[in-house]
Amino acid sequence: MDNSLVFLSWLFVGLVTTWSSMSSQAEARAFFVFGDSLVDNGNNDYLVTTARADNYPYGIDYPTHRATGRFSNGLNIPDLISEQIGSEPTLPYLSPELNGQRLLVGANFASAGIGILNDTGVQFLNIIRIAQQLAYFGQYQQRVSALIGPDQTERLVNEALVLITLGGNDFVNNYYLVPFSARSRQFSLPNYVVYLISEYRKILVRLYELGARRVLVTGTGPLGCVPAELAMHGRNGECAAELQQAAGLFNPQLDQLLNELNSEIGSDVFVTANAFEMHMDFVSDPQAYGFVTSKVACCGQGPYNGIGLCTPASNLCPNRDLYAFWDPFHPSEKANRLIVQTFMTGSTKYMNPMNLSTILALNLNSRST
Repeated sequence: MDNSLVFLSWLFVGLVTTWSSMSSQAEARAFFVFGDSLVDNGNNDYLVTTARADNYPYGIDYPTHRATGRFSNGLNIPDLISEQIGSEPTLPYLSPELNGQRLLVGANFASAGIGILNDTGVQFLNIIRIAQQLAYFGQYQQRVSALIGPDQTERLVNEALVLITLGGNDFVNNYYLVPFSARSRQFSLPNYVVYLISEYRKILVRLYELGARRVLVTGTGPLGCVPAELAMHGRNGECAAELQQAAGLFNPQLDQLLNELNSEIGSDVFVTANAFEMHMDFVSDPQAYGFVTSKVACCGQGPYNGIGLCTPASNLCPNRDLYAFWDPFHPSEKANRLIVQTFMTGSTKYMNPMNLSTILALNLNSRST
């Protein structure tokens, strides 16, 4: 074959390959995560705080088999959402590796211990409270603008998927942290929930102002059913009634808030992810989902392995896939996979007004028209 023809054929292959990689990069959507330890990918590893998951056996089933700052034996919910949307996992915003092209994947701003309120998690010292997470989101956009320009940055943020998980700590690590806590003296439980929802509204409005246009908002899980609460406040293995009541008040009001915000905006920006129902499926019938127990944590000590932290000295189960809970508060990777599958395909009982598969299909349609 003529050398010039060989050159042209290689040039053509090169151009197609380059176009293909640029096209796939353009099709991939960015992913941003805000919230607490259920979704923290390791930000707290860069902070002076006691809310950390940086030691064995955390990460025992992660691909590297090392602790990464995730409060999981392996992958957490953001990792598994990234899998589903065909993206690499988002890096913690504080990671020095988050720079250049990696910024275009998105970022995880979550920090273990935080809540809706600024006084939630004060015992953990230096954590990234939600106002600071949102400030970092603004800073992130400035960094990306320097890479691709303000117009493309606005488009990247508008088309991104956003996950926010808040609320549980405002009960567990605030209102019910100690008997006669400051907030429990200030508010009755119903009034506290109304206050939380009013503060959450401000957070979500700010997120919208910063460009978020498709936001998955998880309610609280069944707070009284986690091994820590069974050990400390449960009776005869039953879920702790007060915390279940708290979740029962909070979640419907959060759902109502999201509906109100969507009506005001005139678009389905906020999507309810009903974490309570998702968890209760396997909490109430663990065997149906392949678990031997939803009461005992895999890693911990004391009743239900629910006392204290998961440490190298803790009891550790040999097969994490048989346990719904990894540690006293957090689901196992297997449970996280079930939760994310429900994000993808769940009915309006779980995902309202639409599930993640529908969101992704709408995104493809909007880009092809």
